[in-house]
Amino acid sequence: MSGLAFFVDPSRCIGCRSCENACAECETHRGTPMIHVDFFDRSQSTATVPTICMHCENPTCAQVCPADAIKQNEDGVVLSSLKPRCVACSNCVLACPFGVPKMMTAVEQMMKCDMCYDRTSAGKRPMCATVCPSQALAFVDPEKIARERRETPVNTFRFGAEVVTTKVSMMVPRGTEAITMDVADYMWEASAP
Repeated sequence: MSGLAFFVDPSRCIGCRSCENACAECETHRGTPMIHVDFFDRSQSTATVPTICMHCENPTCAQVCPADAIKQNEDGVVLSSLKPRCVACSNCVLACPFGVPKMMTAVEQMMKCDMCYDRTSAGKRPMCATVCPSQALAFVDPEKIARERRETPVNTFRFGAEVVTTKVSMMVPRGTEAITMDVADYMWEASAP
């Protein structure tokens, strides 16, 4: 790819859903968004966060696939399942620590964010990052993030005893060490006033 990296900053998400609409327009997604905007705690807050595939270094979704339908390319991007191989078992949906893969029952295939690989491999930015007005989703040079943001990018997360390293970085408050904090704790902190 181009030396650019993907960053998600939940504190900047304004819930506009532009990313979902742009994702659905991507030619490879058949009109269905592969990203979605979630509410932290809808009953208590309007805080939202875009949920994209984090592209794990050792993707659990691929490890649990009995049909070997989920592949990771040479750039570390975890792709949607291969249609001829996918048996629609939903193992990947249940195994993903970030809750990203979705079983598209109409086509009996797991589909998910693939970082618009058709675009990024050609030097373009992912659709969602091109339209995000608040830059909650940014596909930029890591040096630019270091210069312009108060938050720190992290790409190591802990889910209980499991440590997951990802290609996509999440922006967290400076001084926060992601490895010592459960993701659920961060989500609560990010939504707090």
